[in-house]
This record gives sequence, structure tokens and C-alpha cells, in this order.
Amino acid sequence: MSEPKGDIGLIGLAVMGQNLVLNAADHGYEVVVFNRTVSKVDHFLANEAKGKSIIGAHSIEELVKNLKRPRRIILLVKAGQAVDDFIALLEPHLEKGDIIIDGGNSHFPDTIRRYEDLKTRGLLFVGSGVSGGEEGARHGPSLMPGGHPDAWPHIKAIFQDIAAKTDGEPCCDWVGPSGSGHFVKMVHNGIEYGDMQLIAEAYDILKRGLGLSDKEMGDVFTKWNKGVLDSYLIEITRDILYYNDDDGKPLVEKILDAAGQKGTGKWTVAAALDYGVPVTLIGEAVFSRTLSSIKDERVRASKILTGPKPAFSGDKQQFIDDLEQALYASKIISYTQGFMLIREAGKVHEWEFNNAGLGLMWRGGCIIRSVFLGDITKAYQKNPQLESLLFDDFFHAAIDKAQPSWRRIIGLGAELGIPTPAFATALAWYDGYRSDRLPANLIQAQRDYFGAHTFKVLDEFVSQKYPKEGGIHTNWTGRGGNTSASTYNA
Repeated sequence: MSEPKGDIGLIGLAVMGQNLVLNAADHGYEVVVFNRTVSKVDHFLANEAKGKSIIGAHSIEELVKNLKRPRRIILLVKAGQAVDDFIALLEPHLEKGDIIIDGGNSHFPDTIRRYEDLKTRGLLFVGSGVSGGEEGARHGPSLMPGGHPDAWPHIKAIFQDIAAKTDGEPCCDWVGPSGSGHFVKMVHNGIEYGDMQLIAEAYDILKRGLGLSDKEMGDVFTKWNKGVLDSYLIEITRDILYYNDDDGKPLVEKILDAAGQKGTGKWTVAAALDYGVPVTLIGEAVFSRTLSSIKDERVRASKILTGPKPAFSGDKQQFIDDLEQALYASKIISYTQGFMLIREAGKVHEWEFNNAGLGLMWRGGCIIRSVFLGDITKAYQKNPQLESLLFDDFFHAAIDKAQPSWRRIIGLGAELGIPTPAFATALAWYDGYRSDRLPANLIQAQRDYFGAHTFKVLDEFVSQKYPKEGGIHTNWTGRGGNTSASTYNA
């Protein structure tokens, strides 16, 4: 057999896989492709891939034989069992130092498991986030690879060549070891949930609150896309609002108001709970989708439950300007929370994240790409150890400027009876975060009262009666006992 010519292999020829292959071929790489339904390989070669440097394989063995060493193979298959199945099929044909890359939306604990398992067998496993949808895969996605560090020198050139570029820089860099790449992609998707919910709430306020037509709302989003909110999601929202069906009516108004989800938002919230990080905005975005999904029950409730009928009176342009600032401030909170979660996961798993690099990776190619991410990159370049985005002068000033508008919008939403769960939780989180005292002292007293769960006292009250170490329990009724120190905590 002649010398292998393939630079990289890819398994999974759905649209994402096909587009990524075409992207790599356009950049001068010889790609070997395989699909479980082998006829799809032949169809792809005869049509979309015709005349390009792409080799079709009709078996796993043929795929591997056509690849240069170390062999680099991307899996773009459905997350879950399919990934494990293809790894099992590949293993007998691979050698130590060969590289398997999972480019699907796998849950990061699965990636950690696969990484550890394959490491013992001498194979280098990489879990890479791929964002940007079908268009991004074809013309330049955001790529977030993480896994065995020995793999990076062998995939770096390919990944950075096919990735989106921002100011000449590839939207791709090494994230870290183990499951870090898929963890970062998960948080990216969670932030995406938050951004979409915030935009949906702004649309609802413009529509029901101000009574704007879809064309008028499209004009608002067009203007917003030229300012601080300049982003892919604002851009596509503009296009959606301008789009009319064959009958001349806006298509978006014909779509069932029940949002679907594939689970990455829920994974982000679950991880936040596991690590003890208050990622409230993404949580509200997930719950808002679940509330939307109970459409029939909401219709019944609308006929029974009462509330104010939206009727705005005032300066509409001022309202729209306030809404822009409220959306911007809430977006800042969402990213602040997301980077807090990334920071905590880094501590737990000993992943040393480059937050400035993450901001750059997300600036282009991905669904959450925006001008705003350039400011995040600058903040972390200025201070790589930045504890919170809100501690950066730029974001601190932006929040200060937006606060009056932010508070007015949430107040008016409540008065008009239009739900703004993401806007409201963002502001509530901000007010909680800036409070040096919260009412959690009362919660601790309640827990001690009914369950003897103990409490600690503020430093200025530490004494022999109230020691700093251990827990303190009090007989709150004053009957049959006194305050005592205990090492029991709950």
C-alpha cells in the first residue's frame, strides 16, 4: 500500500461534519472521511466534496490506514454512547501517540472519563468545543480544544487554520487538560441561553409594552447592533423580525412559543450548583424555557389568572434607550457569572484557564460572538488574576452608567405585567453581590433553631462564649439549655 496521505480523519458526515471537512480541505489539508452509513461517504465525495482533497473510507480500518502518523481523528457524532462506540471501534487499529478528538457537545464528566481511560492505553484524547453552527463549521468556527497536552502540537496548525479569525488572531487556543475544553464549551452554551433569554425579554417588552410592530422592532435591533450590543444574536434577531412569510406577515409571530433545549444549559446550572457558584441568570434562562414548554397549561391560566394589561404611557424613545442599557448591564452580569464558574472549576480540577484567551476564542465564529467580548479580553489581558469582571474599571463604569435604566425597565416590566426573569435576576444578583451583609444570618438562625445545624458569629463577636472555630448552637426558646459550642456543621 502507498504511503498514507491523510492529514486528519473525520467520522460523522452530518452537515456539521461535512462543512468542517470542506473547511479543512480549503485550507490545504487532505481529509479522510468515514460515516456509519457508508453510502453517505460516496454521496459526499460525488457531490459536495467533488474535486477536493478528500479521501473516502468504507471502514474504520481503511480510515486509519489512510492517515499519517500520529493519526488525528475527529469524531462529530451524537454525544453519549455513540462516542464510546466509535472509540471502541478505533482502538484496535490505533497506536500509542495517536489522537482521538471528540468535537461533539459531550458532557465534560464523560470527557474526563474517556481522557483518563485512553491515557492508560497510550492514546491522546481531546475534547473540543466547536461553536458557530453550520456556517461556522464551513467558514471558521470557534474551537475550544482541551485534553492530553501532547496532542496540541500535532493539531494546533490545523485547528488554528480552520478556526475563525478576529483581528488576524485565530479564535482557537489550547484550553487545558482533561475535560476542560468541553467544560468551557458547556459554559459558552449556558451563556448563550442567557443571552437568548435576555433578547427574548427585550422583544416581549417592545412588543407588548410599547406595542411596536415587528418592522419597528427590527429597526430597534438594527440600531442596537451598531453600539455596545453589536453581536451575532442581535444581528440574527434583526433578520428574524424583518422576515415576512409568503402572506406578508412576520413568520416569527406564527411560531409556537414553546422553546426547546438540548441540555447544555441544564448542565451549566447543575455544575454551578455542584461547585457552589451563583449562576442565577443562566438558571432563569433554563427555567424560562421549561415554563414556555407548558403551553397548554399557560393558556388555561391566562383565562383564570388576572394581572395588569400592558399600557405604556411616556417617552417611547427613552424607554428603548433604557432597555438597551438594561440589556447591556444584564449581559455583563451573565458573563461575570460564567467566568466565576470557570474560575471555580479551574480550582477544583486544577485547570489553569487563560481567561483572556477564552474571550478571544469567543470573539469570532461562535454563537455568542460580539464586540463586547473584546472588552472582556482586554480586562483579563490587563489583569490575568481578575477576580470578577465587575472589578475591572471598564465594566464597573458600564454598570454604573446602566443602573438607572436597568432599574426603570424592571420596575416598568412589573407594572405592565410583562415577565423579565433574566433582567430581574441579573439585577438581584448584582445587588446581592455588592451587599456586605445579606439576610443569611436569619437563615442560619432558623436552621439552628429547627435542626441544631449550628452557626458562626461575625469576627467582632468572637469570644469565649462564641468561639471562631467549630459551630455554635443555641436553645432559642430559652427553656432547658444554654448556648454551646460544637464541632458539628451541616
